[in-house]
Amino acid sequence: MFMRFFTELREAKVPVTLKEYLVLMEGLDKQVIDRSVDDFYYLSRASLVKDEKNLDKFDQVFGHVFKGLEKLDDGITADIPAEWLKKMSDQFLTDEEKAQIEAMGGFDKLMEALAERIREQKERHEKGDKAIGTGGTSPFGANGYHPEGVRIGQDKGRQGKAIKVWDKREYKNLDDQVELGTRNIKVALRRLRKWVRDGSPDELDMSGTIKGTAEKGYLDIQMRPERRNKISVLIFFDIGGSMDSHIKICEELFSAARSEFKNMEFYYFHNCLYESVWKDNRRRHAEKLNTWDILHKFPHDYKVIFVGDATMSPYEVTYPGGSVEHWNEEAGAVWMDRVSNIFESMIWLNPTAERHWDYTPSVGLLKQLVGERMYPLTLAGLEKAMKELAR
Repeated sequence: MFMRFFTELREAKVPVTLKEYLVLMEGLDKQVIDRSVDDFYYLSRASLVKDEKNLDKFDQVFGHVFKGLEKLDDGITADIPAEWLKKMSDQFLTDEEKAQIEAMGGFDKLMEALAERIREQKERHEKGDKAIGTGGTSPFGANGYHPEGVRIGQDKGRQGKAIKVWDKREYKNLDDQVELGTRNIKVALRRLRKWVRDGSPDELDMSGTIKGTAEKGYLDIQMRPERRNKISVLIFFDIGGSMDSHIKICEELFSAARSEFKNMEFYYFHNCLYESVWKDNRRRHAEKLNTWDILHKFPHDYKVIFVGDATMSPYEVTYPGGSVEHWNEEAGAVWMDRVSNIFESMIWLNPTAERHWDYTPSVGLLKQLVGERMYPLTLAGLEKAMKELAR
């Protein structure tokens, strides 16, 4: 079974190596986990999955290979001495609940009764004390109460006293095509780095100190500037309108970028870049900044990132006066062309799923204006975007 698990992971394009598989086998051999499905799942996932984007594939293979493995829990509970269970029941159950458990005849009788009632019951049942249903005091069902029961069709425990949970196992979807969290964004942004040492020498140069001491015969302490990421970033965020549904992912991107790039400037625009941008959305009409001044304020080696769904009327991109908010003297395409001519590196991050881009003409227009360097705001898309900027 374990070899089948390993081979199916490889077939599903999860990059699992033989060394990682042997680590898992060693962990099982040394009994580092209890004999439970959940413990084995987390141990195997920690041993075999190196990248979060493969978690979804791993979960699918795990569910396929070990389907029905949860039934082994019945055998495991048999290893627990009966007197231990009695002590637990004495501590947590009332006298009335203990009497009800004895009346049912224990776990085996409970399973037999469940099978019988599944054969008898033909329709949904609510409340009551016998049939499988919701609410009530029947030992079978959901959202009710019974001191010794089987939970069926309930998303989580309520009373904490169900002996066997018969709920469907759910595995979280997480691969390189889903939208990101702040942590994953930070990891992807770290690909855009250019390390330099400049500024005041405030860090001990250990290798230089050792070499200098060996050459001179006495302690020769040498200092050096701290290593810093030289990359500077200029980000333009589309705000308002259709972007309201993407606020969360844009906030996460903004938070991650501020922590990763020490030299970062940001501005807001609506739909397409025009003659003015702003820094504070609450004062956007009173404190607008001239776009032309912004484009000539920063050096040409700044990395420019546009963030927006590029969803608008094509006239907003191609015609003067096309803006939905004001009369723009020049078309948005003119301003986008100016950005590409001034700065060496420019990309566009689109939070809309890539499969929808072809249905919106304005997306195609802006994609052409940024030299086809438009990427979806997913883990895979962000990694490709950072590689493009790092060229």
